[in-house]
Amino acid sequence: MFRVLFLLFIIVPIIEIMVLINVGAILGAWPTIAIVIITAWLGAKNVKQQGIATLQSVQTKMAQGEMPSDEIVAGLLLLVAGVLLVTPGFVTDFFGLSLLVPQIRKALINSVQQHLKTNISSSSAGFSVHSQHFNHSDFNQNDFGQNPADLHNESHQGKTIDGEFERKD
Repeated sequence: MFRVLFLLFIIVPIIEIMVLINVGAILGAWPTIAIVIITAWLGAKNVKQQGIATLQSVQTKMAQGEMPSDEIVAGLLLLVAGVLLVTPGFVTDFFGLSLLVPQIRKALINSVQQHLKTNISSSSAGFSVHSQHFNHSDFNQNDFGQNPADLHNESHQGKTIDGEFERKD
């Protein structure tokens, strides 16, 4: 995990700065800044359109009683694409725009789902109940000190018992 964070926060910005300097040297400062702003604007607009289409697909699948797992992962990838496109730089714009290509996004969705299926099948979980000790009188009297057998039409009888469970398969 440390290596991934190191790459994200140290190496990627250094690469972005190098690319911006080189493009700025070739095109000039103002055209480079204009390109970065335009790509962020167009990318955000495209992410919004695809995000709305994904949301509509989620609603359709849920209305049909299906689990919209592909659409949920696609929505997360679109969120990542939006963050990458709004981040200034050409490298992040490249990766953000690549996430907007439906074929690339579908391949990533399949990869993520395969990874999740592997992790779910290899993990183990079980069910256990943690018991608490209760006084026998807690079950024989309600909040008013009356016996529940004496309350024929009362909707609130006895006390609520809280418990916890942990799933272990």
